[in-house]
Amino acid sequence: MAQHPLMEGLSDAIGFVGGALAGFGLGQLLGLDLFSEGYGTASLIAIALVGLGGGLGLQAARRWRAARSPTRTPE
Repeated sequence: MAQHPLMEGLSDAIGFVGGALAGFGLGQLLGLDLFSEGYGTASLIAIALVGLGGGLGLQAARRWRAARSPTRTPE
């Protein structure tokens, strides 16, 4: 069970949203329009970048949280 559920939820949310925004920004830099009409190749790649960025941000938040947590010693 989580020791600090608020900390866990907030860090996951911040990591996911930050990563998704980074993926969106990368798509914009590459000239990919996420909100273009229809589902063309450029739009699908932009959607994938946002999803990939969100997933990577979530994993980064979880690794950050794990690095900050004290290690348990066997009893």
